[in-house]
Order: sequence, then C-alpha cells, then structure tokens
Amino acid sequence: MCGIVGFIGNKKDAKEVVLSGLTKLEYRGYDSAGISLFNSKFRSFDIYKDFGRVQKLIDLTKNTLKSNIGIGHTRWATHGKVTKENAHPHYSQSKRFIIVHNGVIENNEELKSQYLSDSFFYSETDTEVIAQLIETFTKQLNVENAILTTLKLLEGSYALLVIDTQTPDTIYAAKNKSPLVLGKGDDGITIASDLMALLGYADQYIALADHTFVVAESDSVKLYNLNHELQPLIYLEIDLDESSTDMGEYQHYMIKEIYEQPSVVRRIVQNYFNHDKINISADILKDIKASDRIYILAAGTSMHAGYVGKYLFEELTHIPAEVHIASEFAYHTPLLTAKPFFLMISQSGETADLRACLLKTQKLNYKTLTITNVKTSTLARESNYFLELFAGPEIAVASTKAYVAQVAVLSILCNTLSDQNIDLIKELTKVALSIENFLATQDISSLVHDKITKRNCFYIGRTIDYYTSLEAALKLKEISYIQTEGFAAGELKHGTIALIEEGTPVIALISSKEISKNTRSNLNEVISRGATTMIISLANTSQESDDIILKDVHPLLTPMVMVVPTQLIAYYAALERGNDIDKPRNLAKSVTVE
Repeated sequence: MCGIVGFIGNKKDAKEVVLSGLTKLEYRGYDSAGISLFNSKFRSFDIYKDFGRVQKLIDLTKNTLKSNIGIGHTRWATHGKVTKENAHPHYSQSKRFIIVHNGVIENNEELKSQYLSDSFFYSETDTEVIAQLIETFTKQLNVENAILTTLKLLEGSYALLVIDTQTPDTIYAAKNKSPLVLGKGDDGITIASDLMALLGYADQYIALADHTFVVAESDSVKLYNLNHELQPLIYLEIDLDESSTDMGEYQHYMIKEIYEQPSVVRRIVQNYFNHDKINISADILKDIKASDRIYILAAGTSMHAGYVGKYLFEELTHIPAEVHIASEFAYHTPLLTAKPFFLMISQSGETADLRACLLKTQKLNYKTLTITNVKTSTLARESNYFLELFAGPEIAVASTKAYVAQVAVLSILCNTLSDQNIDLIKELTKVALSIENFLATQDISSLVHDKITKRNCFYIGRTIDYYTSLEAALKLKEISYIQTEGFAAGELKHGTIALIEEGTPVIALISSKEISKNTRSNLNEVISRGATTMIISLANTSQESDDIILKDVHPLLTPMVMVVPTQLIAYYAALERGNDIDKPRNLAKSVTVE
C-alpha cells in the first residue's frame, strides 16, 4: 500500500520523474515520503525524507543538482510509527545500499535473529532487514547474487528498488505479490508500483511477474528469475491518457469521479455491446452455467458491489450465490459445493486478500473470474478470466465510480446468462440519464449541513436497498469520520434502535414500492425517539416530503442510482469538516498488504 518510483536515464532529471510519479501515486500511501538522488558534485547519494506529504519532498529538494538516477517512496505504515526515521528510503548499516519497499516481510524478526544479530538498525521497519541482508551477503557474493540470495529468504510481499552507491548507474528491482511495472522511454527507464507513474516518461511497459529480478541501466534492462536465468522482455504499449489523471476544474478527485459516473456507464455499454453481440467470452458463460454456486469474493466497496451481484445472479440466473469477505475466506474457507465458480471483484486488481484467495482456489483447480478496473493487474493476469470495468483511473481513496462500474458489469454478466432478456442498453442508458439529472439539478450541500450534525449516523434500507446502505455508510465513515452503519431497516427494532438519541441522523433508502411502507414505518419508529431523518427515493416510490427524489430506473439497477446521493452526502459532510477528502486518514487506495 505504498507508492514507489525509480528512474535512471541520461537527459531527464530523476528528481522531476520521481516526484511527478510519487505525486500521482500519493493515494497509495501518504503517511510519509522520501527520495534518494545521486549528487554528481560529491559522487554520492543524498536522501531527503520526512513524515507527511510529497509536497515536503518538493520543498526539500528545490535546490538539488540535476541527477541521472533516483528512487522515491510514499508510505502507508505497517511496521513502525509514522516518523522521519521510519520513512523510506532505508539503507544498510554502512549506507552502501539504499532501498524502497512496498509490501510486508513476514519473517523479518527471524531473519534479524539468524543473520543480523550484530547489526545496528536505524528504523523500526521490516524493510531495513532487506538492505542489511544484501550488505551482509556482499561480503561473499557479488551484488546481483547478494540480492538474489536475500530475495530467496524473504517471506511475504515485496516490490523493491535497490541502489548500490558504489555503482551509481544501476537500479535493481524485484517483485513478489506487490505490483511493479517497468517502463521504457526515449529518455530512460522508469520503474513504479503503478502504471500512472510512467505517464509522460515511458511509452512501453512490462508488468513484472512474481519472483522476478531486474537490473536496469539508462539504456538497457535485464530481467531474471530468482535462479538468475535471463527472461524475455515483452513490452506492451501504454494506452492510458495522461489527462485522465488530472483534477481538471474540480476541487477534489472524489467530486470529479462522482460526476464522471454517467460517462462511465455509457463507456461500459459501448465496450460490452456491439449491436446484438455481447463482448463476454463464451467460455466464461459456459463455466458459470456449469457451476452449481457462485462464490463472490471481495473487500470493502467491492464487497458491497458483490452483494448486489448476488442479488442479480439469483434474480436473473437462478444460480445460488454467496458473498465472502476475502480476508476471511483465504484462511477459513467454508464448505464448498460440488461445482463452484469464483468471482473476484477488485478496483485495483492488486488486493492482497483476494490474491491469497486466488492462490487457494487455483490449488483446488477451480475456475476464477476477476472483475477489475486495471487490465494489467495481478488478479486480471492470473485469473482464468477477467472483465474490465472501463471506469478510468480512480484517484480518490474513497471509491465511487468503480462501484457503479462494478454493478453495471455485473448486471451485464447476469443478464447475458439469463433468459429474461432485459434491454440493458436501454436500461443502462436510463441509469446514466438519472444520475446525470440528479447531479445537474439537485444541490444537497445545505441538506447535509442541516441534517448530518452528530458524531453518529445510520443508513437503513430493505432488500437491495440494504446493500446500498452498506456502501453508503462506508463512504460517509471513510471521509467524514462520522461513525456510520448501514442496517436492514427491519432490524432496527432488534437492538440498534437503542442507539437513537435526539438528533441522530437516520437516512432511509427507498427504491421499491413493495417495501416502501415498511421502511417508512421503521423511519417513524426512530422519529418518535428523536432522530433527524432523510429519505432518498425514486419517483415511483416517492412522497412529496422526501428529501431526494431520483428518476426511475429498472428495479434491478437501482443501486447504481441510489448510491450517488450518498456519495455526495459523504463528500459534503467531509468538506464541511475540513477533512482531506481524497486522502482520508489511515487509508490507502490499493490494499496490497494482508
């Protein structure tokens, strides 16, 4: 859950490339940041680091000389507190080796005890163990073999960039579980934990596989496996648009991404429908139809989309579906049916908990499908099948457009497997129009100001609205820090109503006529106990006094529309409190640690 960037070249300044990349990747971790640059005047490497944001590095390095080589890092703390000492880069005892690392070394204490009992450590991190081991092994081995020997001892995950200060013309890199991409451009080699960091500096890339080792110079790259055997270099063209990562006219990435949702839905329609043909592999459909149960594995926002997916599968295909928290499934797998099919949902395609699930299901020879926003990601590459979200880069840590995209793609998949033949081109177009209409005509900032005033808040809904309430609650707690829970409306009276006090906000989601009276009755129960309430409804379920009324869409597609006002409620609640909306405390975007 860290951002790492390295550059080696002849023309461009490494500082410019690394700091630009770190700024683009800051959503991956922003507890602290650091950079190491070669100082040509003194023939040495300078290190600048501190807790806080990349802007500190920009300020610290204003007067540095142009450098041909550098590595940098933004941290999301796992080992050790958020301090300058624990910020990357780290170095070996003599400071010969400098290193940045994304991941977790699970056996770092054992390695310390076995190999480094006499070593002095500058930090509390697991990363420093790697640097110390490399230096220890160079007493008997050359640098490449010392690094390879170290890599074979590491248990856990790593994306590494290593510099040997004695050879300031080389960056060494290695990858296992944590993402790492290598980019090639006219001006040099860039290595980073995300493709976005390569934009503007590389036009081709390689998504590195696990257990690979790279030796990069300004004009050459060698790729090895851990047995030091050369591997082929197969580059792909970078097809990301750099403008898609800009904030444009918006104040925050989150609000930009909320407003992009209608175009995301339309892009999905364009990519999955070609007149009468649906662009989903026949093999995917065949394997799902042959299964007796769908197991949906995900985490966080993606898991909430998974709950909607369960609803869609069972309503449209009549195949039973279960949703499991990835981090639980990986280590406590339930009893499985005879012919399971596994569906994994991840915005980044790098979620470590899901990767653990994937490895487990692969050992059992079960078929897997990943739905992800990143076609170059580990899960996309390693699953049997994958479906792309086409949401474009999502920079804000709190996911919005990826959730809507996940539900849209799930609806297309389930409808394709169904015999109900819903005209999804028409119905998804109505979804895009409903979202667009709401965003263009309803300003809810004053509503949030008046009603979201307490330390606690509840969302309630029934059936498919309950699943939306879970995502709505997560969004509000993520960025406003208001303790928020989503509940099935009928469950309030079974305990939760004890938490209702004078002024407690309770927001009801009502998208179905069938349960409208029931949910409104539950709302009256909390009103009589002093709650401040808000109702979000569709036109066909609405009453005149409802706070937010959305244009109607197909009953199975309501989550894509109903969630949008809740995203804005979270946004305006956080804005009013002066919070860092795009980078909420303690969170990071791509969760690459278990």
